[in-house]
Amino acid sequence: MNDAGAHVVIIGGGITGLTAAYRLATLTRGRDLTITVVEADNRLGGKIKTSPFAGQAAIDEGPDAYLARVPHAVALAHELGLDSSITHPASGHAAIVHDGLQRIPEGLLLGVPTGLGALVRSPLLSWRGKARAALEPFLPTSPNPQDSIGMFIRQRFGTEVHERLVDPLVGSIYAADTMNFSLEMVPQLAALAHERSILVAARRAVKSTPAPTRPVFDAPIEGMGSLIAALAKALATLNVDIITSTAVTAIAKDTSLTGQPRYRLSLEGATDQELLGHAVIVTTPAQPSAGLFDVIDPTVSNLLGTWDHSSVIMVTLQTVETDIAAFAGLSGYLVPKPIQDRVTAVSFGSNKWTHWRPTNGSMILRVSMGRDGAPVDDIIDSWDDAQLVQQVLDEVACHTGVLVSADNYRVTRWARSFPQYRPGHAKMVGKIEKMLVANAPGVLVAGASMRGIGLPACVSQADRAAKVTLEYLDGVL
Repeated sequence: MNDAGAHVVIIGGGITGLTAAYRLATLTRGRDLTITVVEADNRLGGKIKTSPFAGQAAIDEGPDAYLARVPHAVALAHELGLDSSITHPASGHAAIVHDGLQRIPEGLLLGVPTGLGALVRSPLLSWRGKARAALEPFLPTSPNPQDSIGMFIRQRFGTEVHERLVDPLVGSIYAADTMNFSLEMVPQLAALAHERSILVAARRAVKSTPAPTRPVFDAPIEGMGSLIAALAKALATLNVDIITSTAVTAIAKDTSLTGQPRYRLSLEGATDQELLGHAVIVTTPAQPSAGLFDVIDPTVSNLLGTWDHSSVIMVTLQTVETDIAAFAGLSGYLVPKPIQDRVTAVSFGSNKWTHWRPTNGSMILRVSMGRDGAPVDDIIDSWDDAQLVQQVLDEVACHTGVLVSADNYRVTRWARSFPQYRPGHAKMVGKIEKMLVANAPGVLVAGASMRGIGLPACVSQADRAAKVTLEYLDGVL
């Protein structure tokens, strides 16, 4: 960049947008760069939200931890000075509903067996299902699974391993129906796809992975919202402009100047005005973002408009009357699709996090409702909180055989919040990125809709977007 400076506008104040702004600002200290983050909501954080509940100061309404085995989120928390506040789950053993709560067998790789011993001993599979899984090492190479996790697992291990192990585990992470979810977008499974035996390859992958020297998950003890607060504080120190309660409605090329490509962003909300940017990073969900590209690249707009997003409802309960001993040692459970009503997963929060344990001996539960194709969109707006809570209480009692009361409850509706990676997703994202380079240079897309959900994936995409943006600005200004 020359001394005339540049302006980068980041659309979206979730973890991806804030991290991209932070990375741009830290990489360009002392240089003449203006950075503006525009967020449509009246708060920052996107799907990361922490609030008081049942006398506890910080109970998460969205994600409550991030994966620590990949470095991106861990490194960001360290940079922001959060190391001293990081805690880890006390209990990591989960169960799956099948004639009660059955512990998930040891030695699985996202539900894929790495050995037959634990699988044979588990009551989760019938003898027929176990026999079918045991055939996997002797099967010929499977035909093309068409980039579908479900088709791939069923070809190799049969229906029961898919329905009772892989689909609940992977589906709970992505709120997905794995029969219609991209294999390529789950790298741990995609790496096995071309192996002669998936079971043998998965066992080899597990054995070759060094024994963990630290817990699998990290979380700030003040909740995930403290990560957003730390980012916002750092951005204020770095003189990054943040505009909330304002939506970007369109991006158009600015033709008032020659020789300097710029983009004109129309704003609507608390600040009705326009912004001019030399580069733009779009981090908002794909489908709502589609209209932004109507003018600069209609094909990109049409592609983003085809994205599916599933809705999820998070019901947080405090219960005193529960026979808590029945859940001892369990972090929670998953509900396989064939027996799902509306609840897909239950987290025994007070078992999982010691700092979530109320002093009166009660328990805090977090219950997820909804996934791709599940009937939640029909109730997310039409059912009131009391109806949703009663549905949860009835289903949890049916799953566990334990009556659960709701002494306190909180309902969080995450409408169309989980992007669904359909077969061929990675190719579509690559196509969009190439079209933007050709037709709207300096405009990038990043975030959960693109190349992975979860904090590490979003932080990684933000870091890359910041570096690519700086390379672009250095080349044109």
